[in-house]
Amino acid sequence: MAEPSAKHKAWILFDRILADAAPSGAHSNPWHRVDESLEYHADLATLERLLGVPLALGATVTSGVPALALDVWLSYELRRAGFAPDATWPRGTHPRIIPAPVLNLLESLPTKDRDRLRERLEKKSSIKGVTQASASILGKNYLKQVDVIMTDWATGPEILISTKRMDSSYGKNAPNRIEESYGDAKNLRQRHPLAALGFVMGLRSDILTKEPLTFDWLVDLVGKLGQEDDAYHATCLLLIEYGSDIVVDENDVEPPDELITTPGVDLSEEDFEDELGPVRDDEIAAQLAAVPCVRVLTGADVPAPLKPNAFLAAIVNRVLDGTPITMHLEARTRRKNPTFPAS
Repeated sequence: MAEPSAKHKAWILFDRILADAAPSGAHSNPWHRVDESLEYHADLATLERLLGVPLALGATVTSGVPALALDVWLSYELRRAGFAPDATWPRGTHPRIIPAPVLNLLESLPTKDRDRLRERLEKKSSIKGVTQASASILGKNYLKQVDVIMTDWATGPEILISTKRMDSSYGKNAPNRIEESYGDAKNLRQRHPLAALGFVMGLRSDILTKEPLTFDWLVDLVGKLGQEDDAYHATCLLLIEYGSDIVVDENDVEPPDELITTPGVDLSEEDFEDELGPVRDDEIAAQLAAVPCVRVLTGADVPAPLKPNAFLAAIVNRVLDGTPITMHLEARTRRKNPTFPAS
């Protein structure tokens, strides 16, 4: 069997972290009543654990694993908000992307057939035309791979979130990332004007000392990305702090998006050829024990509208406020019954 990919190794650890955060699938309510205000409280502790996984694996930005940590967390937050566990992609369990009709068919089968099909779905990392590792959405003019999605055939896309990571060479790479994001936002918004569109950028915190002007420029433009009528509905900047002893290759940057010609399908060899094998619990625990400490900075450097609490509240509220009250009942219940701080 071939050596598992960096993403495969990361998913094993991501899954355990999410299982710890939501035991038996029970997610905490992110909505809190503070004085007279209703506030969304993101689970940053879980995000910090997830962000440490790429560092522990030595995964490069080009591997996609550092950005995947953001995707995993955002989808987890949507489940915390009360959206259906199978509706938010990537899902919290394998396979990561699977259409609702396939799941409905699975549940309708006799037990013997259902177990056999479920085993096949869970054993293969992807099955051509059925399950996927990533998904693309048709915009106004071209197909775009979107990192975090909530969609269904009956509603069309309801949430589309794109993520980016930069851990080095900020001044060199920032203009490309911003230019791509402007184009992608307009492309998606014009075909899916009712979907909640979001953009999240993760930056290593050393940008504050290495390239403060570039940071200020990014704060300004990422903020504007969430203010224009034909761009994103909400944007977020995450400042990620980890040890100075962890050296990042200055040439390790996200590659440009590849041309996508078929919607919804990712047919790379590793996605549907490799079978997923089990990993012992003690091995997973040992790997997680070695994950470096990571902090998400929440100070004044990032303006309040670009912080994760404001971003997630904006995305969730847009979906709930733009759909009938008979839809997304659990999410509405959670927002209506927030947690009160301990006295």
